[in-house]
Amino acid sequence: MNDLAKWNQRVNVAARRIGPYVVRTPLLSSKHLSEDTGHRVWLKCEQLQPTGAFKIRGAANALLAKNTEERKNGAVTYSTGNHGLAVAYMAQQLGIPATICISGRVPEAKVEILKATGARVVVQGDSQDDAKQVAENMAKEDGLIVIEPFDNEDVIAGQGTVGLEILDQLPEVGTVLVPLSGGGLLSGISAFIKANRPDVRMVGVSMDRGAVMYESVRRGRPVQMPEVPTLADSLQGGIGLDNRFTFEMVREYVDDIVVVSEEEIGSAMAILGREGLIVEGAGAVSVAALSHRMELRGSIIGILTGRNISLSTFCQVVENY
Repeated sequence: MNDLAKWNQRVNVAARRIGPYVVRTPLLSSKHLSEDTGHRVWLKCEQLQPTGAFKIRGAANALLAKNTEERKNGAVTYSTGNHGLAVAYMAQQLGIPATICISGRVPEAKVEILKATGARVVVQGDSQDDAKQVAENMAKEDGLIVIEPFDNEDVIAGQGTVGLEILDQLPEVGTVLVPLSGGGLLSGISAFIKANRPDVRMVGVSMDRGAVMYESVRRGRPVQMPEVPTLADSLQGGIGLDNRFTFEMVREYVDDIVVVSEEEIGSAMAILGREGLIVEGAGAVSVAALSHRMELRGSIIGILTGRNISLSTFCQVVENY
């Protein structure tokens, strides 16, 4: 079985497994963006998931892939926020304890939401890599299962179910714009879509303040970069120097990577706000990319990945742009 056939099968299995826990999110047509680009533009609204972000798909699949015995001591993860929320939510659904390790850079709004889930929240260090080390140490000491945020086959397959829905909702899609950080979402969607529609153009979108996957692909190897403040805080974090899956999958299945500025992200959030959609900075980068010169093919889908931003911060951004 070739790799694309394998991912096609794994995504279909994941879709059946996570069905009771996730929302089949709507695909909304954007008249404003369609007029601006000259292409029909659709928005895949993953911010409407129960945890406010697409991450529940991968977390649910990874946890449900474990048997009851493996899950009994609980789960631990490291996160910039949204993956932690997803693991905490799914642990609650399954009746197991969850520990979420985050760095001091995670916005307070997400920290408060995490604490409200009842999960144990451990704040330590200044980066996702610092949080990862804490999580791995706790897993060894307490016999917990680690649910990685992106570089995990079950997580990738879970995120790939977005691609399955896209091809079902808009079979004629020509270009898909996907927010890019560690690459779990982009890898899963790209592998599934390329297995079924190899002509579809897959584009990853990262912010220019710490575009780790973009730099890694450009240099031909995983690299590390410092985390700096950005509107797209959910896209922070490294890809791991020992990356097992997503680096190679992005290199093989993705046609282009676009890097957007803070100003472009803010403008995209404002555009979405005027369309009645509350979307955090990381979730809006696919719309921000539409202002760039790049090859666009046919109908375009921009994935909106999350809404976990305080209302005051969102309103401030919208007012400024």
